[in-house]
Amino acid sequence: MSRISTLADIETIEKVPLDEYDLPSSTYEMLQRGAAIGGDGLALSFFMQGAGYEKPVELTHRELLGRINQTANMFYDLGVGPRDVVSMVLPNLPQAFLTIWGAEATGIVNPINPLLESAQIVEIMRAAGTKVLVTMAPFPKTDIWEKVDLVRREVPTLQTILQVDPCQFLTGFKKLMACVVSRRGGDRQAKDATLLRRKRVGTRLLDGESDPALLARLSGEQEILDFDEMVGDYPSDRLVSKRVIKPSDIASYFHTGGTTGAPKIAEHTHMNEVFDAWAASQNITIGPGKVMFCGLPLFHVNAVVVTGLIPWGNGAAVVLGTPRGYRDEGVIKNFWKIVERYRLNFFSGVPALFSALMDVPTGGSDISSLEFALCGAAPMPVDLFRRFEERTNVAILEGYGLTEAACISSVNPPYGERRVGSIGFRLPHQEMKTVLVDEECNYQRDCGPEEIGLVVVRGPNVFPGYLESAQDYEAWIDDGDGKGSWLSTGDLGRVDSNGYFWLTGRQKELILRGGHNIDPLLIEAPLHSHPAVALAAAVGRPHPRIGEQPVVYVQLKSGASASEKDLLAFATQHADERAAAPKDIRIVGELPQTAVGKVFKPQLTWWEVESVFERDVLALEGVSKVTVKAGPHSTHGTIAQVEVEAGPGADRSALTTQIGEVLGRYAIHYEVHIA
Repeated sequence: MSRISTLADIETIEKVPLDEYDLPSSTYEMLQRGAAIGGDGLALSFFMQGAGYEKPVELTHRELLGRINQTANMFYDLGVGPRDVVSMVLPNLPQAFLTIWGAEATGIVNPINPLLESAQIVEIMRAAGTKVLVTMAPFPKTDIWEKVDLVRREVPTLQTILQVDPCQFLTGFKKLMACVVSRRGGDRQAKDATLLRRKRVGTRLLDGESDPALLARLSGEQEILDFDEMVGDYPSDRLVSKRVIKPSDIASYFHTGGTTGAPKIAEHTHMNEVFDAWAASQNITIGPGKVMFCGLPLFHVNAVVVTGLIPWGNGAAVVLGTPRGYRDEGVIKNFWKIVERYRLNFFSGVPALFSALMDVPTGGSDISSLEFALCGAAPMPVDLFRRFEERTNVAILEGYGLTEAACISSVNPPYGERRVGSIGFRLPHQEMKTVLVDEECNYQRDCGPEEIGLVVVRGPNVFPGYLESAQDYEAWIDDGDGKGSWLSTGDLGRVDSNGYFWLTGRQKELILRGGHNIDPLLIEAPLHSHPAVALAAAVGRPHPRIGEQPVVYVQLKSGASASEKDLLAFATQHADERAAAPKDIRIVGELPQTAVGKVFKPQLTWWEVESVFERDVLALEGVSKVTVKAGPHSTHGTIAQVEVEAGPGADRSALTTQIGEVLGRYAIHYEVHIA
């Protein structure tokens, strides 16, 4: 294991050709190697509730690999082959990890965000061609099964649904009440389904032939089976399929889209994930006896690399904290006690998590086991970074990655200088640079030191493309060196003279004010230094003359107070240029976030579109009421649905013309309905 301090250390690693490092050929082989290292040592600890963190369900490395084998063999028995897809709509349960690795060993896994609406879930599953779905059984205070029950008939390729019942992780009165409620919900929601609970499905494992009833569609319905009742009957010591997995085989489909558009499905090969885990683990010494906490959602690539292949591929342990992860208030409230109980060495999170933990006293908890905290997904405010380290004595490693590059592309050196605000050095054997492109995103030239340009990466962790190849057109940059195309990250950044990368904003989030391209970070960074500000997010407010005006949404620190007027004056005073001075400050209780903790800027933009359109249309004569709902559109990016209530005697034809003239001043697609 390397101890990376400088860029020279990375270059030393690269003096040895990659093929001489004997990387595993698949994620399954990587887990096998890790299990051989870890043996009967602890691999996974899971607790259902934050308040019950002291009573986990535990698996050793040997047991974990056995469960993965059983899960893979169950999928194989259900007809899953190398090109078949197992989708997963689950919260953070142990069965989610088993599904990820069992599906990759047999076919292709497709983790889906359980917080998505039914329409988005069905869109992803239809595009992926889902054959088997693993999801949650009816359970109190969740609507996962309710959403799945709505969409399952809309996916023609779907043959089998496997339900996971979380009641198994509860005890006492809570278990009794949850099981009673979930049974009632199951009877109500699955009343039209053919519910089969069988100890074994088919005869494929016995004589090599599939039970026709297994693969047949039953009167247009899918088989609904119990995951845990079935999986225990399958062999745990081997893969019955005897599949030989090649590094180029597809391992997973991850839906993505970040904060800028409709979801896309990114394909990962086994080598993408194996390499990324290997390269990232060159930075941190991890192995038997080390423990990592998992609180980020398991539908995200972080589950595969950071809290999966890195620890388990090296014989280390993972603590999985509740189905809701960091969203469970009990996890945040008891976090430092959890650190002490499990002797945690590492955890990963987003800036919002670190901000929340600042409100939780460490008390008498012994957190001396913590070595590093990994932060990604969004830039961390410098003030928050420094206050957290001073209070906890835990070193933060800021890093950077994206789904299309398997997860991690760069990270600050754990044993060298960690430059606050930077995303550190590139990974060994992965190239990374900044380039200048024209308006059509064609390569012009490489950037010089400190020159801002588009961040691009190239290496074994970079995905082969999107499942829908038509979506690839914006993904690649060809610099003409004959060594292959670069992945366009869509992020703007610079590289300093020592090789540290610094992000400066999103290529598509630039605020276009007149002839000025305004980087939102130039507005947000000064506000993050204000003592009352926890998070700030700048977006463009539509303007008929200059295109956009910058406005800033602000979330205050717990217990802090500040007025919008004072914050506006502060931001204006610290603006690097006049055009970057925000028009307005909007204080909100909590900024909208994605499931992995990024500020969801499209929602802020949609709010501004709604505000502008409502104001302009309501000002027209003959309009008595206006309701505008802005949201994503697969073709136009954003669409605004405008519902207008005309006043008595209004000329609807003339009103339609006037609305068109007013809203036509903005480069935003809209539809108008007049009642």
